[in-house]
Amino acid sequence: MFIEIFEFLQKGGYLIIPIAICSVLSLAVIIEKLISLRTKKIIVPEVKSVINSLTSEDDINLALSVCDQHKGVLSNLMKMVLQHKGTSYLAVRDELSDNGRQEVRVLEKGLVILETVAAVTPILGLLGTVVGMIKVFNVISVQGVGEASALSGGISEALITTAAGLTVGIPALIFYNYFSKKTEDLILDIENISNNLLKKIIEFRSSN
Repeated sequence: MFIEIFEFLQKGGYLIIPIAICSVLSLAVIIEKLISLRTKKIIVPEVKSVINSLTSEDDINLALSVCDQHKGVLSNLMKMVLQHKGTSYLAVRDELSDNGRQEVRVLEKGLVILETVAAVTPILGLLGTVVGMIKVFNVISVQGVGEASALSGGISEALITTAAGLTVGIPALIFYNYFSKKTEDLILDIENISNNLLKKIIEFRSSN
């Protein structure tokens, strides 16, 4: 079966090669993001729970210990806030914002590849269509329209590259939109937890 598929794709001409490379890159990113963007991996329940259960400064050491045990985006940001509990609110907020942007880059890693594949592969397919049709017209100009077998090669190349480009590009676009929305939701959840922690730190200071 794989041999038949390979032979079929070979008829698409040399433009099948970049489309195939794009498909491999796209699949690799999709698998990686399905694993790395799991909600429980980013919003670790233990970290979220210990942050929500903070009632006084005495609980901060416990929270830091939990953050050390569960490495990740949320843990890194919460640990930064907890370690700067004595710093001014504006300074902590600014540092949280700076660190947050760096952590967001981790969540968004690879999405630009999916976006590029989604945009490029249909264009490569269209280019394959143009190349295939040029070959068809060259055959017509030399041999006329009576050579059906000669014409079929160019037509086949045109259709195969178009189909291949769309087959790779459409899933890439779907997963890009899905992961972008997933990342946005995770960022909003992290912001909410961070803001709640900052409010608690301020309350602890005001009670002292």
